[in-house]
Amino acid sequence: MSVLSKEVMSKIVEEDVHFMSLQFTDIDGVAKNVEIPESQFEKALDGQIMFDGSSIQGFTRIEESDMLLIPDLDTFQIYPWEDRHGKVCRLICDVQTPDGRAFAGCPRTVLKRIVEKADAMGYRLMAGPEAEFFLFHRDEGGAPMVVTHDAGGYFDLGPVDMGEEARRDIVLVLEAMGFEVEAAHHEVAPGQHEIDFKYGEAVATADAIVTFRDVVKRVAHFHDLHATFMPKPIAGVAGSGMHTHQSLFTRDGENVFYDPGGEWELSTIARAYIGGLLEHARAFVAITNPLVNSYKRLVPGYEAPVNVAWSEKNRSPMIRVPARRGIGTRCEVRIPDPSCNPYLAITAMLASGLDGIERGLDCGAPVNRNIFEMSAREKKRLKIKQLPGSLDEAIDFLEKDTLLRDALGDHIFDHFIFNKRREWADYIKEIHDWELERYLERY
Repeated sequence: MSVLSKEVMSKIVEEDVHFMSLQFTDIDGVAKNVEIPESQFEKALDGQIMFDGSSIQGFTRIEESDMLLIPDLDTFQIYPWEDRHGKVCRLICDVQTPDGRAFAGCPRTVLKRIVEKADAMGYRLMAGPEAEFFLFHRDEGGAPMVVTHDAGGYFDLGPVDMGEEARRDIVLVLEAMGFEVEAAHHEVAPGQHEIDFKYGEAVATADAIVTFRDVVKRVAHFHDLHATFMPKPIAGVAGSGMHTHQSLFTRDGENVFYDPGGEWELSTIARAYIGGLLEHARAFVAITNPLVNSYKRLVPGYEAPVNVAWSEKNRSPMIRVPARRGIGTRCEVRIPDPSCNPYLAITAMLASGLDGIERGLDCGAPVNRNIFEMSAREKKRLKIKQLPGSLDEAIDFLEKDTLLRDALGDHIFDHFIFNKRREWADYIKEIHDWELERYLERY
């Protein structure tokens, strides 16, 4: 047993932990869990716990189903609550095959691979997400309803914001689990909230997003509420996004996006990185916005970006460069929503940005006018393209993007395409209330 494993075991004994949750995500970004009792703790820390990979959507075939869970000991945390069975700890895991090889279908491993490429180029990605969510009531049977718990708006205070108590409890749990929470507030729509935590390196940030979603849902349940990261649960109001701030640092801690002598004080590397994001945006949106419902958020009129452009002043393009410079120089990619698999989403964006650097792309001049108010002719003159209008269209772009196939690997890329094609086929076969209300009597 390694020194770190002994430290973890010592903490487990000290805190009287009785169960361990070994966590990973499937390709769709859904958190999975294998829970083990005390008798198996040492075996788990040694990476000897197996599970049936054929039971996980998009993982592997039944004839090669055994998979190993390899815990990342740096992710060890004890949940700050306990039930009648005692305390539970958690470890986030990578997935390996029985012969010790990295499993091609493990999203976390895929992100690690593109992080290694960035490191070989001399860069470390720092990412900071802004994940939004809704809090809804439950019915008498406990099923979630699309009924908001308040009538609050952007930055409103209680008593209008009836979710303050739940949101504060979420913050306290996150802090107990090692998060540095920077802000928490009510968002634009009734029942909508945002909690921002400090940026970090790519893998740690993706881990944090998975943990964040888990904590939000659990604490909401404690308050008899339902938390959802569905991008657009209610028509006519703003949807939930996950704006992701990104910057590249050297190993010495220098932000390479900043150049005091560059135009807009941005370095050539920053402009190339943004250029890569713009180049691949219409393809990676299928990964950052992976649901049929995602594209009901990406429509004009609700502050969500639909235009492939960047700005250093306004929020109508898909990328904004906030005003801060120096070590805080960064780009804010406004496309992603919180339903995405964070490991794959960050992989796709980082791979796109690095491609821009390798190819010497340039992002061009910023578009500092409100694109939402531009005519189609003006946008065409400025060469501003639109993001795909549906999951089906987004998958068409993704399928043709060889860079993203290479970044994700054939296994995840092909399974992701297959899953989403099937999701779209299921959707278009259904008859929806809108169709009945519009057509049934008229025709």
